[in-house]
Amino acid sequence: MQDIAIYPGSFDPITMGHIDVLERSLKIFKKVVVAIGESSEKDYLFTTDERVKMVKGVTKGMNVSVEKFSGLLVDFAKSKKASVIIRGLRAVSDFDYEFQAALMNRKLNPEIETIFIMTRGKYCYLSSSVVKEVASRGGNMQHLVPEAVKKMLIGKFGKIK
Repeated sequence: MQDIAIYPGSFDPITMGHIDVLERSLKIFKKVVVAIGESSEKDYLFTTDERVKMVKGVTKGMNVSVEKFSGLLVDFAKSKKASVIIRGLRAVSDFDYEFQAALMNRKLNPEIETIFIMTRGKYCYLSSSVVKEVASRGGNMQHLVPEAVKKMLIGKFGKIK
């Protein structure tokens, strides 16, 4: 069993698909650092601090740490003594982008590997963007996000199912 892996993302918000990949990663790695990306180029629904709080809340009891980062992911991974980056895949459409990112990361630091974990089929349609769209229209959040995340979405959009 490897020691430490990095699971990066914006997690805006974290979904059941993210949690599925994270739980399965913990069967391979002793510890996973959930790395919440900060970028001035992206427009987030939740602030970085809200996303950190959200992810810490839903991963309580798991052997994870939750940290924000900016800059190059491989530099962050090296600073955490991680040798692996975990990326979740939902569909073939994710693969092209993720494959290119993995190749660039390998070019930047050949000592850090990327592994891809396919989400379970029941989550292959699920993304943070879809969750935000459904929430903004008052839709049903059951099976999309944990209850704590649903409450945070209600705080942003008002009543949702």
